[in-house]
Amino acid sequence: MLVAVELPGADIALDDDLTEALELTRAVGAELAATLVCRRNQVDPALFIGSGKTAELAELVTASCADLVIFNHPLSPSQERNLERILKCQVIDRIGLILDIFARRARSHEGKLQVELAQLKHLSTRLVRGWTHLERQKGGIGLRGPGESQLETDRRLIRVRIRLLEARLERSVKQRINSRRNRSETPTVALVGYTNSGKSTLFNALTESEVFAADLLFATLDSTLRRLELPDSEPVILVDTVGFVRRLPHALVAAFRSTLEEVRSASLLLHVVDSSRTDERQMMMAQVNGVLDDIGAGDIPQIEVMNKIDLTDHAPAHPAGNGGVERVWLSAHSGSGVDLLRSAVGQRFAASRMRKTLHLPRCDGQLRAGVFRLGQVRHEHFDADGAWQVEFDIGRGELARLAPLLAAADTDTLPTSAITVEQ
Repeated sequence: MLVAVELPGADIALDDDLTEALELTRAVGAELAATLVCRRNQVDPALFIGSGKTAELAELVTASCADLVIFNHPLSPSQERNLERILKCQVIDRIGLILDIFARRARSHEGKLQVELAQLKHLSTRLVRGWTHLERQKGGIGLRGPGESQLETDRRLIRVRIRLLEARLERSVKQRINSRRNRSETPTVALVGYTNSGKSTLFNALTESEVFAADLLFATLDSTLRRLELPDSEPVILVDTVGFVRRLPHALVAAFRSTLEEVRSASLLLHVVDSSRTDERQMMMAQVNGVLDDIGAGDIPQIEVMNKIDLTDHAPAHPAGNGGVERVWLSAHSGSGVDLLRSAVGQRFAASRMRKTLHLPRCDGQLRAGVFRLGQVRHEHFDADGAWQVEFDIGRGELARLAPLLAAADTDTLPTSAITVEQ
């Protein structure tokens, strides 16, 4: 059974909200028996939908032989328990449904740890004393009954497991930082967007990969990195990330923060949008930008990728603004317009890189090492006096990081040609 409620001040129409709830239900593999839709002015604190609608829902559950009721809204622990007691079946809310989808789709070790951590944090607020067959007794020395102590034991075990998972994820974060540091000289481009907007399909089209892509919500959970060749620019690292959705559980965002670090460290974001959903497009973009602000990636430059034009009448296009191409219309499924996106990304990075020449004495190996670490060396040779003549490409950000080494160099012994000049 799927239950959807229209409340005042909703940011999306009830029909669109119900459509997304049906997609989430399909993604978890559940067979839909019936749907209950209602409108309320306010949430009932005990049963969410009130006693009358709960009685109607109980009759529908009995008639359809449903064994699971899904609420497309967050439920409090007490509401969930009260509904289960009346409906005589399991009840989960939108957060529990999304967590279950993530648990089914997680493939990597880190992804499984992140999902389990989010599930345990969600479960810790919903523990009830299930050991009712044990009698709550108090002995002569003040011992509490086995039922209550078992509940406390469960809570303690969950807390211990949460600490263990957090420690393991902390190690994964350090490993990811080290891996990112090893490829710091290569810019990173991250695909972001609402779930099922076609990010993985676009990832495959750009990199000629075979990453799993399907017409399902949250088909991709684990970050995937591939090399992307660009015209008129050096190659970049393309990252496919997890999709976002409305009312994404905060615990899930916190658990996947290490994975989303790839987004925070990116030089450019490709915001993939399903252009065929004209009524919901602005809402989806706002939701994605909201999550980007929450994780500290709101200021990273973006190119909006209006995907799925094969479902519309729009032709491939890439209108340019003052700062270059800001939006590209394409179809990742058919490949139409993908070259326009590749060209737009290449222009972004070509404009941000400069070619420099540096003349260094042989004694200044530290500055030479910094040039090789932060720039793309094109040519190097020895002068007649034994000094290095280094020609390299470097981005403006990397040049700023090289500036302290230039300032620390001994200017009295450096020849005048040691000043970097733009070619």
